[in-house]
Amino acid sequence: MIMKFLFSPPSLDDLIRLLKAWRFWALGAILGALIGAVVFYIAPPPFRARATVLVDFNLEEAWPQETDRQHFYYLERETRKLEEIAGSDEVIGQLSPQFGVPITDLRDGILQLSQPAEGGWHFYAIDRDSQQAQELASSWAQSFAEQASQKVANSEGLNSFIEVRVVQADEIPVVSSLPLSTYLLIGAFGFLSLTAFFFLFFSKPKRKTQWSL
Repeated sequence: MIMKFLFSPPSLDDLIRLLKAWRFWALGAILGALIGAVVFYIAPPPFRARATVLVDFNLEEAWPQETDRQHFYYLERETRKLEEIAGSDEVIGQLSPQFGVPITDLRDGILQLSQPAEGGWHFYAIDRDSQQAQELASSWAQSFAEQASQKVANSEGLNSFIEVRVVQADEIPVVSSLPLSTYLLIGAFGFLSLTAFFFLFFSKPKRKTQWSL
């Protein structure tokens, strides 16, 4: 009986009741957003820092006579190699003892690589401490650039025309990993969902008693 009541489709009266409570929904959205803001400032999300490394494949010099298709495969191949270097033991292994964070944790979300292509590669680090996040991102970017440049110079699997250099590692930007707007939206939506559930299943209108003579 209870399951039938919970999973029965809403009636027209239920929808009318929800629409009539529009003032409450407006107030509830504001209240939910305020709750989300309070949670954001009381228990803020981790910080995320970003360092940037410039990767130049020098296509014109590396493959001057090749077609666009061959250029594409060249970029894809060399990009995969550089991605492997960014997550290699040689690079990540230097950060683990330096910051006291296990390698598995660094690879499972603390360190994040974005935009791996020709141009700026963004190295993100997430941590509860903003200074730690900055140092992690900066060290990761510098370690990657050193390892990649060394392999290019020694012809260890990378094209000799590739250039890798750090362009942002000092005083790098640090922001919250989740913006305040996300907390506001979740708070407003969550509060409205709970109140809608309450209105539909627990707040039943009183029926009028009909008197017959």
